[in-house]
Amino acid sequence: MENVGNSQYGHRMSAKKITFIGKNGEPLKNTKVSVKQTKHGFLFGGTGFYAIPLANNELEGAQKELFEKVIEKFLDIFNYSTLPFYWGRFEPFKGQPDTKRVRKGAEWLVSRGCKLKGHPLCWHTVTAPWLLEMTNADIFTAQINRIRREVSNFAGIIDIWDVINEVVIMPIFDKYDNGITRICKEMGRIRLVREVFHAAKKANPDAILLINDFDVSESYDILIEGCLEAGIPIDVIGIQSHMHKGYWGIEKTLEVIERFSRFKLPIHFTENNILSGHLMPREYVDLNDYVVDDWPTTPDGEERQATEMVTHYKTLFSHPAVESITYWDFMDGQWLNAPSGFLRKDGSEKPAYQEIRKLIKEEWWTKPKEYVTDESGAINVTGFLGEYEAECMGKTAAFTLEKMNPDNSFIYI
Repeated sequence: MENVGNSQYGHRMSAKKITFIGKNGEPLKNTKVSVKQTKHGFLFGGTGFYAIPLANNELEGAQKELFEKVIEKFLDIFNYSTLPFYWGRFEPFKGQPDTKRVRKGAEWLVSRGCKLKGHPLCWHTVTAPWLLEMTNADIFTAQINRIRREVSNFAGIIDIWDVINEVVIMPIFDKYDNGITRICKEMGRIRLVREVFHAAKKANPDAILLINDFDVSESYDILIEGCLEAGIPIDVIGIQSHMHKGYWGIEKTLEVIERFSRFKLPIHFTENNILSGHLMPREYVDLNDYVVDDWPTTPDGEERQATEMVTHYKTLFSHPAVESITYWDFMDGQWLNAPSGFLRKDGSEKPAYQEIRKLIKEEWWTKPKEYVTDESGAINVTGFLGEYEAECMGKTAAFTLEKMNPDNSFIYI
């Protein structure tokens, strides 16, 4: 077995011995085999919201052409997509959820090789307005039922969920009244987190469940510690890194990762962005408060964005605790009208897209290789974690390189 631990990314690689067996049950000795990688094991993702109107044939003309171009570029580099489940948009009228439409978009992405995450199941922002007509007890019941419904309905299609979003600020949120802040204030953070996680886990025991927050201070650290001590089944810690005020830098990024690594849970960087235009003034505490009609991308900003993006992705990919990077948003002018995308508003590629594509599909991608089986019919394959295809004697077979691989796998030709 080849040594895969020599490089900076050794923890992202694995080795596997594969034996090829012919029709007569004998090993195929001295036989040519071609091997190529087909998919990453690491989750490189973005917001694939564009797929929903496309899959439902809701677009026409120039907008349809734009979204088709955007999603084509999206799928060329990403294997993972976040889909929207903001309660106020998913179910603006009680009892009329947008299940069929979102499911069609989800199935469309899955058919194109994407793994999916739903975002979010419980959040005080963009929540259902009709909750305000209810008592706290009824709001809580509605929230639990909503989680059970979505997680059950999408099981097998969406098996990763941001269960609760931005709970650090949830009970003290004072921008406007909403049902979720009401119940969080009454119940307390940990009790609400416990209830929503248990509801999600019961609805789909195999689902991967995240807690997610933009507040990466000690407050989030303390909250997670309390949740884990309470036995809450958190599978993954979600970290948001919206960098509208400027790139975090390597030191801060690593400090955040190291601090949350102590919980021995995988870390997903769930919402990353770096601007290619002017930065948001630092005096703004809430990013939503900065409202501008036009926030253009610039040539200098695009070069800066590409450089910082490459550094950020390399920093995250090099740390063994990080298992996913989701970019937010893929095209300029989406959230907050910011120039944060890989693509400009017309769908054209920025330097950042080209540089990150080089990382994901070239530097961190195992190159196709020709092998010849040994006297036992075996080859030893080393590469980045993910899915592979082997071609032998005109037939193809799939296999996977995983962290915990058996030493020997058999492919029957």
